Amino acid sequence: MDTKINKNKELNIWEALIPVVFLMLFLAYNIFFAEGELFGAYSNQIILVVSGIVAAIMGFLNKVSANTMVKEIWHNLKSVFVPILILLLVGALAGSWLISGIIPAMVYYGLQVLNPTIFLPATLIICSIISIATGSSWTTSATVGIALIGIGTALGIPVGMIAGAVISGAYFGDKLSPLSDTTNLAPAMAGTDLFTHIRYMTLTTVPTYLVTLIVFIIISLTIETNGNSDVSEILNTIKTTFNISPILFIVPGVVIGLILLKTKPLIALGTGIVLALIFALFFQPEIINSLSDSKVTALFNAIFNETSISTSNEKLNELFSSKGMIGMLWTILLIISAMIFGGIMDGIGALARITSVLLSFATSAFGLFVSTVVSCLGLNIVASDQYLALVIPGKMFKKAYEDKGLAPENLSRTLEDSGTVTSVLIPWNTCGAYQSGVLGVGVGEYFIYAIFNWLSPITTLLFAAFNIKIKQLVSSIKE
Repeated sequence: MDTKINKNKELNIWEALIPVVFLMLFLAYNIFFAEGELFGAYSNQIILVVSGIVAAIMGFLNKVSANTMVKEIWHNLKSVFVPILILLLVGALAGSWLISGIIPAMVYYGLQVLNPTIFLPATLIICSIISIATGSSWTTSATVGIALIGIGTALGIPVGMIAGAVISGAYFGDKLSPLSDTTNLAPAMAGTDLFTHIRYMTLTTVPTYLVTLIVFIIISLTIETNGNSDVSEILNTIKTTFNISPILFIVPGVVIGLILLKTKPLIALGTGIVLALIFALFFQPEIINSLSDSKVTALFNAIFNETSISTSNEKLNELFSSKGMIGMLWTILLIISAMIFGGIMDGIGALARITSVLLSFATSAFGLFVSTVVSCLGLNIVASDQYLALVIPGKMFKKAYEDKGLAPENLSRTLEDSGTVTSVLIPWNTCGAYQSGVLGVGVGEYFIYAIFNWLSPITTLLFAAFNIKIKQLVSSIKE
């Protein structure tokens, strides 16, 4: 909320857009013509940094000091320090929950309860409930999301569909939960209170969610899966490979319980890792011995390195593998590169310039909603951070909404409908990079199935276009 918006009168809109155009062109070329390998495995990271250099050149040409840009980069990097630590812990969590049998147990029992006919809508609902309870889409994906990916994969459901259902549910809860940071940030930026914001947001969020649920029900009834006939074989393989017991669910239960008690995520995830390692020693001694001659080495590798557990089923061999903390390095480097680019763009005043131009097109109430949505989407792409996508438009558009006689909850709802939920649709955004890294599914694979996320800004614009539930300021009505 204390984020300062950097403005630069020297910088014109065309100069502000040059780094953005450069970034978009190179990313497009890398994706469509170089198959993501323009500069090797870390092509996207390099493109983001080079685009940051282009932005820095624009800054130098417009009297912005290197010190100003470095300060903004440092500010951005500090803001993602905890998320990076969470990513590392999630990598360790996946490895420790694998060798302890927790993930195999989730898959084992999940296969007996969830079948392809109800799997996608059930995934959506489960993730919605967990996310509302925890207030965190990230935590939801890192716990039940990982398990549901495993169960759905074993059932033969395309992984992009599963991830889309997980993310749709996770962000529905993240939007409406009073425990969510973005749900608290949006009304603070717009000038309304938390529960007024949540009540007003349900007007667009609930219809979007219902459409999403209906689509997943239709998909579940129509898709062909190849996992039905193999379920008994898969169940038998899991049970003969691991020591499966309901007692293993104590660990995820403790983690979710700690989160509900508002324990810091680092402590909750760290506790989950330690407990899983202890359970691994007691419940899976044969697995530990098969991985290494030393128990300590096996546990160490589960946390930090790649771990694979071989079974007689090829589908399970792919499922029962984890890359540990080291598997998160690509995602972490992507986030750092995005923060460098976003920091320089903010430091030279480009973000403020682009947003101010969008604001100038808001000559009508509907135009104001459109400008807000475009601004949030643009900042998720350019600044690579959902918080900036809420803060900058929130601060810059607040007065415009007042001038149009619109209640502040119109702004707070639009910020969430277009800023919070679309962040996960951008591969280099912190949210997109995180979800892709945790679930092991590329943004391109789940994009079309993250229905709730891309439908939300469309819904908010439809409400604005047809003047549905657009609340006016009380003082404006009296006048």
